[in-house]
Amino acid sequence: MQKLPFADSLKIIARGSWNWWTSHPVVVSFEVTDSCTAYCKHCDHGGPKDDSRNLKPEDYRRYMQVLRPAVVQVSGGEPLLREDVVDIVRNIKSKSGLPFVIFVSNWSRMTLEKYEELHRAGVNQFSVSLDFPDERHDAFRCLPGLFEHLDEIVPKAAALGYDDIALNTCITSENVGFINAAADKAREWGVNINYSAYSPRRTGNREYFLETPEQLATLRSELNRIKQRMDNSHWIATTQCTLDHTQQYFENGGMPGCKAGLRWLVVTSQGALQPCSMQFTRYGLHEQKRMVREFTAHNTCDECYVSIRSYLDKTYPRLFWENVSGFLSFKRRRKETAEAQTVEA
Repeated sequence: MQKLPFADSLKIIARGSWNWWTSHPVVVSFEVTDSCTAYCKHCDHGGPKDDSRNLKPEDYRRYMQVLRPAVVQVSGGEPLLREDVVDIVRNIKSKSGLPFVIFVSNWSRMTLEKYEELHRAGVNQFSVSLDFPDERHDAFRCLPGLFEHLDEIVPKAAALGYDDIALNTCITSENVGFINAAADKAREWGVNINYSAYSPRRTGNREYFLETPEQLATLRSELNRIKQRMDNSHWIATTQCTLDHTQQYFENGGMPGCKAGLRWLVVTSQGALQPCSMQFTRYGLHEQKRMVREFTAHNTCDECYVSIRSYLDKTYPRLFWENVSGFLSFKRRRKETAEAQTVEA
């Protein structure tokens, strides 16, 4: 991913650090709609829902003033089903450049025009779901023609040069043998890739959870290959620490110590606060501290290792270092200089 200017990164790090030490959420995920264009096998959202009581774009400014996160996810359902989603992003983004905005979508309705609109409105990163590096993606998402659309639109958007697109591959028992192939597809399209882990809590279906010795052996082999490629594969954005913990999550059948409600939380399409998208204890806008007392302090759930959690369950020193080391690494600077000289030549 393209690095933010150092001054902008400092703003995000400062806000995130202040939130961390004052028990405010570092990341807020706004689920702007419950409706979706797909019926994914690993998800509990799917198809049209009643959106008549969704928050209006201007409502999000009020939520930002109260919660003040350093990072915001705009997700759903499928956020592109909101005709006013660009206005939502504008109300989330402040003139200071905060927060860092991640737009999570299956891209079934993405166009180049909409991509540029969202970029201008303040989206810093587009997270594009990809389960398989071919037409099997359509079958898993129950949305014919989706991969063909991605195969056309993603490279065109990448060619605009913003370097702000990352595929997100959720590791399941179905696709575990193809996660390196997904990285290859990301490179072919000229974008980045991140990995997350399937949770059976969302659907109650353990069929897609990795449990058998054969599945776990495949996971170890594929993740080892990913780690071997990382020094020379700058498009693989997931950290080695996260990959190690993902493997641990599947091998142990869970991951204790969840900080949902404290480090991050979800705002539903209708404006309620939830600890996460799979815990349905709901609170009002001004009740985050009560959520921490009543839910987070007693939370024993170990049934997910989704992307937000994988980053924010880390210790503060590790998280801080992962966000600043790129600016301080002489190895990375030498690599970037060499790449620039190659381009100039």
